Amino acid sequence: MEKTKVAFICVHNSCRSQMAEALGKKYLSDICECYSAGTETKPKINQDAVRLMKQVYDIDMEETQYSKLIDSIPEADIVVSMGCNVVCPYMPCKLEMDWGLEDPTGQRDEVFMETMKEIEQKILDLRETVLKGF
Repeated sequence: MEKTKVAFICVHNSCRSQMAEALGKKYLSDICECYSAGTETKPKINQDAVRLMKQVYDIDMEETQYSKLIDSIPEADIVVSMGCNVVCPYMPCKLEMDWGLEDPTGQRDEVFMETMKEIEQKILDLRETVLKGF
């Protein structure tokens, strides 16, 4: 069976979408191929996100991921925008979601942890959506 392709998108592809890609790979790899991308890129993934994902989930995002543009990932079945405030990038898909997450960049670790846990729960909910055939 072909896996469902999921794209997590935001503007810079450096924090929320990267965490979602990493957690998607952790929890959905049996049923989904997970990607993240943005309309712009950053030279590095947000270092607070990198540190906390390593600490909490033992995932080294710098080893497995990098900031990429939307046109460099495959066409997705499901597109999840993180909550872009202004205008979220558009990608054609079968199902589109907006998780409306605030960007924790520049905030305290507690704010990052809340965002990570919210992403984790949304990934687990997404698993159910995919298993039901969305």
